Amino acid sequence: MNAKSDFVSTRDAARLLGVGLTTVQQWVESGALPAWKTAGGHRRIPLTAIETIRARQQSAIGTTAALASSPARLKVLVVEDDPMQREIYQLQFEGWGLPVQLFTAKDGFEGLILIGRHSPDLIISDLAMPGMDGFEMIRRIMGQPAVFNGSIIVVTALGQEQIKAFGGLPDTIRIYPKPVSFDVLRGLVEGMTRKTVKAV
Repeated sequence: MNAKSDFVSTRDAARLLGVGLTTVQQWVESGALPAWKTAGGHRRIPLTAIETIRARQQSAIGTTAALASSPARLKVLVVEDDPMQREIYQLQFEGWGLPVQLFTAKDGFEGLILIGRHSPDLIISDLAMPGMDGFEMIRRIMGQPAVFNGSIIVVTALGQEQIKAFGGLPDTIRIYPKPVSFDVLRGLVEGMTRKTVKAV
């Protein structure tokens, strides 16, 4: 693929995908969307990658419905205040093709509502969020073990000392620095999906 018409700019990619320019830039930086850089420093994205993502967008509703009807699915809740980060999680999970039903929340309060509604097997949460932050949400979860008995992962830009200053976290919670490695996250999710299938 050498023709210039086979590639588009980040701005054109945003228009084609119906998302913001910053979202496309975030996808490129995270590796969710492949791109190469011109001599002038401009990003160029293969049209084939755009078409792949558009196909995922079109099939997302059908995929969610299929997963909802499957008894052997892993329910994952992502609690993250940055909408672009939530889209990156969505894109990554859809691309993995695993038996996962993904829910997202913008803060701890919304996260607690979704926990009550869907009883997720895994929670992936940020800590520093407006409104109810991740610390408060986790404290409330831990205070009601009958409501949630799954696993919790924290993905945060806060350092260990900062986390301690906010009261710390239980030793059972894994902490990953931002930006999270999606290869590591996929390995963990795959392992949990295998356990879910065996348990059915």
